[in-house]
Amino acid sequence: MLTFALTLVRHGETQYNKDKLLQVSLTFTAQCVVTARLSTRLPTCLKSGIDSPLSEIGRQQAEAAGNYLGHVKFTHAFVSNMKRAQAGQTEGGRPTADIIVKNNVHCSGMEIVCNPLLKERSFGIAEGGPVEDMKNMAKAAGQSCPDFTPPEGETPEQVKVRIVGFLESMFRRLAADHCGAGSREEPAGGGQPAGDVDEPLAGRPDDGVGDLAVHALVVSHGAYMRVVVRYLVEELRCAVPRLLKTSHLFSACPNTGICRFVFTLGRDRAGLAPTHIRCVFVNRKDHLKSGKDEQ
Repeated sequence: MLTFALTLVRHGETQYNKDKLLQVSLTFTAQCVVTARLSTRLPTCLKSGIDSPLSEIGRQQAEAAGNYLGHVKFTHAFVSNMKRAQAGQTEGGRPTADIIVKNNVHCSGMEIVCNPLLKERSFGIAEGGPVEDMKNMAKAAGQSCPDFTPPEGETPEQVKVRIVGFLESMFRRLAADHCGAGSREEPAGGGQPAGDVDEPLAGRPDDGVGDLAVHALVVSHGAYMRVVVRYLVEELRCAVPRLLKTSHLFSACPNTGICRFVFTLGRDRAGLAPTHIRCVFVNRKDHLKSGKDEQ
């Protein structure tokens, strides 16, 4: 059995966010998903598009998130391949994941694994246009905006395929790094999560982590994270605090908003799989003085 914490962070604000325009950078083919699941390298089958770097406000938000999480111990870091999320220098400055890791006292020298399966959902012909236009398209189709797929866009089900692929690759990585050689399922260092699903939170950056030996940081995107939360809750039966309203649980995550889950993995015939998942919190923005819930 391997129990670990997963902290999801949305990237900081970009100019497209500020102008309320839809942005995505890359389009996946079915073969590309398979390739990306098997490798951490950026597949050549990705097509370029809109990829806006962080704005000045976005960098400030990332710094705030990094300071907030500065003393939370992470053992792994994974990031989308898009400029606003990924590690390394870009024309727009240090992106979200790089800033968070550099501000963390435990993460010196940590490898940040870039995985294209974490990229934002594609919005097809709506990309580059106002968010309001997509809302109008969804209304005309009689659907909610999160469930609506513009022509040539990526459906929530297609995003879920990428999510499953990423989770599988992450599970394998964590198990390989932290399960002792004498036991396939016993994590090195042990550790137990703090509290249960309905225990009141202290409002601390390390809520839910306790003395867990394994903790993964994942930096991704708003629409993608929305599908992640829905998948964990509705399909994997993630335990959710009773006082957490559904409207908040499935709402849009603000820029640099933080979600945390605790997973317990076991093994079945197919390999590693979650035997229990609990939600600690979603869309937390305590580090922001004036967060903006921007899609």
